[in-house]
Amino acid sequence: MNLPNLLTLLRLFLVPVIFYALARGFFAVALVIFFAAAITDALDGWIARHYHLQTRLGAVLDPVADKLLVVTTVITLTWLQRIPLWLTVAVISRDLLIVGGGLLYLLLIGKFSIHPTLLSKWNTALQFVVIVLVLLEASSRWQMPLLPVFILVFVTAVASGGQYVWVWSRKAIAQDRASGQS
Repeated sequence: MNLPNLLTLLRLFLVPVIFYALARGFFAVALVIFFAAAITDALDGWIARHYHLQTRLGAVLDPVADKLLVVTTVITLTWLQRIPLWLTVAVISRDLLIVGGGLLYLLLIGKFSIHPTLLSKWNTALQFVVIVLVLLEASSRWQMPLLPVFILVFVTAVASGGQYVWVWSRKAIAQDRASGQS
């Protein structure tokens, strides 16, 4: 077990802790923990790439940890009426589309490796930013206009999900044509 994988496991461990803090209304605590988890996300990837410590386990665990962290936090903040339901539906639908599409591709076409697109990375970063801003607002007297950020995350989630459908549909069609010519 290397350091990047340990950081990813730490992020997984922090998911129920953040949920508990949110459920109890400890927004400042949730903010600090979520921010620490977000830092581990950036740090584990950088360490793995920089020191050539990428592993198959890390390649699977890292996106799972990210999805659990974001989805759990977004659903909880929606339940607490801090994030609008339409945004939560977009974030979760995008993730379900990516996971479901990947499974469908695996079942119908075969093995594949998925690499996040730049738009997908931007969307994930914006999801982290919106969560931090919501937690910052909830834990302080600082009021900010969050609607523009919500809209930006919504648009990038929809566009990113559409981009995955487009890219993987084209790969499936190309694969189908290549196997039909054999």
